[in-house]
Amino acid sequence: MQYVRRMLTTQSAPPPGKSPSPGAVPHPIPGQDPRVRWAMTLAVIVAGIVTVRPMGFSGRGLAVAALFAVSTAALLARGLPENAATQRFAPVWLTGGVVAAAALIGLSSSGTGYLFAFFLAGHIGYRLETRRALALAGLCSVLCAGVLYVHLGSWQQPLPWTVGLAAGAPVLVGIINRSQRQAVRAVIAASESAERAALAEARTAVLTERGRIARDVHDVLAHSLAGINMQLELADALIETGDLEKVREANAKAHSLVKESLKQAQWTVHALREDALPLVESLTAMVESSGHHDSLTVVGAVRDVPTRVTQNLLRIAQEALTNAARHAPGADVRVELTFGAASTTLKIRNRPGTREVNAGLGSGMGLIGMRERVALLDGTVTAGPVTEGPDRGGWHVEAVIPG
Repeated sequence: MQYVRRMLTTQSAPPPGKSPSPGAVPHPIPGQDPRVRWAMTLAVIVAGIVTVRPMGFSGRGLAVAALFAVSTAALLARGLPENAATQRFAPVWLTGGVVAAAALIGLSSSGTGYLFAFFLAGHIGYRLETRRALALAGLCSVLCAGVLYVHLGSWQQPLPWTVGLAAGAPVLVGIINRSQRQAVRAVIAASESAERAALAEARTAVLTERGRIARDVHDVLAHSLAGINMQLELADALIETGDLEKVREANAKAHSLVKESLKQAQWTVHALREDALPLVESLTAMVESSGHHDSLTVVGAVRDVPTRVTQNLLRIAQEALTNAARHAPGADVRVELTFGAASTTLKIRNRPGTREVNAGLGSGMGLIGMRERVALLDGTVTAGPVTEGPDRGGWHVEAVIPG
């Protein structure tokens, strides 16, 4: 994209109907360097001033001077920017310029007046759409050939009428340049569109990564701090009862949660660095550290799974175990990890709690985080209360990850 813009450096006109935005890179067209165009325009005008005769302030000289002025104005108008206003006005001034150039050839007795017709015909092809351009160029050829054929002027060295007939030929060069301009603009527009799509994709990737980091931070901080806060509140309440043994127990539990939080922080660092973790061993350690020994069941032949699957299954297990401890304290928890032929399934189920629930805790983001994690892996997750069986009144979470 930048290469294309560096290679094409000199087009000043924006697309019809649009004005360039501040700081926009101009879209140049091969063969349309404004400096070359202005140099050729001035060369034609200077050659006309020197050679076209007669010129004066009365009679035929005044008519030739007037036609020369109109032709010059029409030629200079080639530098007008391409926008909606000039596009509507272009057929008028180009037609007027063609008629004036043909009349200048007929009335002048010498000079290079025919160059005005040639250059205007070329710009007709560049400025107008093909059908209009060919029609106006044909008119230019007919007028120029006609005035030369009937010898309206008293030329010292009469020009053949075929020169006038060829005056409209440069329209083909203009049409080719216009086609090049449109092709280059199409390429640039496509490149800019691809560039915008790439930037949008990069922004999406950044937002996705931010969401992943936010979920990991939530898993570590919200869960760990909630558990520690529970134990500290319990210890504070027990101090007033004078039961030092239970205070020590709550304090020890808080210390245990702090150690567990450090482990979870290490897991988070692994996840953010996308390090590989052993799924079964890590899940076993997590379940046991939550106080549920021998609660993990592994079904199927254990195999290595992608790092992302391991990371997200561990986070889902962590969320489910923390929720069980928070909303069903004292309840039995069962964890089942199944390695199927086409998927890996994690199930966590807890029975109703046996102790009073502190309902004020929780951020409400846990289930949302689970769904986001599983969605990133094209999997499914279900979570809800258990309505039948020995675990009735409890809660279950099931995540299925394909592959």
